Parts: sequence; structure tokens; C-alpha cells
Amino acid sequence: MLSTEDSIFLVIITSEFILGMLGNGYIGLVNWIDWIKKKKTSSIDYIFTSLAISRICLICVMVLNAIIIVFYPDVHENGELKIISIFWTLTNYLSMWIATCLNAFYFLKIANFSHPLFLWLKWRIDRVVHWILLGCLAISLLISLIFAMIPNCEIPKVTKHKRNFNESFQVSKVQYFSPVTLFSLLAIVPFTVSLISFLLLIVSLWRHIKQMKLNVTGCRDPSTKAHVRAMKTATSFLFLLFVYYLASLLMTFSYLIKESKLAVIFGEVIAFFYPSGHSLILIIVNNKLRQAFVRMLRCGKTASVM
Repeated sequence: MLSTEDSIFLVIITSEFILGMLGNGYIGLVNWIDWIKKKKTSSIDYIFTSLAISRICLICVMVLNAIIIVFYPDVHENGELKIISIFWTLTNYLSMWIATCLNAFYFLKIANFSHPLFLWLKWRIDRVVHWILLGCLAISLLISLIFAMIPNCEIPKVTKHKRNFNESFQVSKVQYFSPVTLFSLLAIVPFTVSLISFLLLIVSLWRHIKQMKLNVTGCRDPSTKAHVRAMKTATSFLFLLFVYYLASLLMTFSYLIKESKLAVIFGEVIAFFYPSGHSLILIIVNNKLRQAFVRMLRCGKTASVM
């Protein structure tokens, strides 16, 4: 018999799972249909499709972990299923690095700088985007392989003592810098790359608006709109990634909290917003995906009327 908190947790996770699968599946489907029609695909569509596939895999791993939390809590608390952690490491870093490539791609395509290195990267990004994505896969596989070779850590044990009718918790054998924590901290690298791209986009937008004012031109020109769209994408990614890793750290150190299972459940629910929510934001921000969705709704209304 499931408890009330487990039932609520399953309902929320199921909703987030459906939302994430629909969003990422839609992105992959639209780009696949476009590729079938045109017999070719652009660099940005290639990145979008790769990102959608990686996040579908990540969501599946997270759902499997949620099921184990509810139905096999002892297995989850003892850390006996390291294979799930390995697949989470692979899909998590792959998704994160591809999203970072998306932010860097927007920056190189939209920003305006005269530095030779920037111009060199801007001219060659379309030619090497496939190799960059393969590099993301290679880095993620390498990190997962290293993680798989690390022996299982001893799970910290929490013992309860009653003093003056108050419970105090004594944590023994606590490993604050376990391999899972260390690998989580590696996320600072793609986060930093995305943050730098975002800040440089702001500088580029500020310079562009300043130039438009000097030329007595409206500030809502196509370049300005492109800057704003790219900044919205980068902002949503940075915010959701930050929240995602706060939730991951909460789950990692849940054994330090009195209601450890509740902390894990809360962290899992919050973490799901990253792969599910960011994909929906991409659909809203990207013109091609948004217009395809509007056309789909119109076709649905026409079919229902007929």
C-alpha cells in the first residue's frame, strides 16, 4: 500500500514525464519531418534533435530512479543499483554539453565582435558542429566510464539518539566528496561556458542598440530580436540547470536530513523541471517549432469541425 506522499510523488512525476516526452518528442519529430522533406538539415536543427534525444534518455533514467525510490526504497538507500547512476551520468552530461553547444552556437551566429578568434569560430561553426556533438558524446562516455570504474562508496549510516526528548542525529562515515558529488561538481564547466556566452551576448546586444541609436534606427530590428531570443534561451537554461543541480545536491546529501526520503522525493520532482521545462521553452522561443505547433493546432481544429 503506497503512502500519500508516494502517491502524490508518482502523480507529479508521471505528469512531468509525459510533458517532457511530448516536448522533446515533438522537437525530434518536427526536425525529422523537415529533414525528410528537404533531404538535408541545418546545424541548429541537428543540435535540437540531438538535444531532444539525449533528454528523452535522461527522462527515462530519472523515471526509473523515481520508481525505485517508491517501490524499492531499501535498494535506493543502499545504493545497490550503480548501473542507474552510470546511465544518469552519461545522459545527464550529454544533455548538458549539447545544451551548452546550443548556447555557444546562438552566440557565434548572432553576436557581433571583430576579434579574429571570434570571426574564425563564426565562419567554421557550421562545418564542425557534427564533430562537436560527437565530442560531447565522447566526453560523456569517458566520464561515465571513469565513474563506472570507481568502486562503490560505503553509504553513510545515520543513528538516532534521544536526549531530553529531542532527537539528535549523528552521521558516521560521512563522505562529503563522494564520486557522485565530484562528478556533479564537474557541471560547473558547461555552466561556465554557457554563462560566458550569455554575458557576451549582453555586451553584443548593448553595443548593437547603441549603434542603432547613433544611426537613428529602431531598436526592434531583426538583429535585436535575434539577440533577445538567444538570451531567453540561455537564461532559461542557466536558471533550470542551476535549480537542477541544487536538487541533485539535495538528493546526494539527503542522508544528512531527518526526513531523507522526503528530501529525495522533493529533489527528484524539482530536477524533472530541467529536461522537461527547457524543451518547452525552446519550442516557444524557436520560430520554426512554434509555427509548426500552431499549424498542428489549426489542422486539429479543422479536422474536429469536419
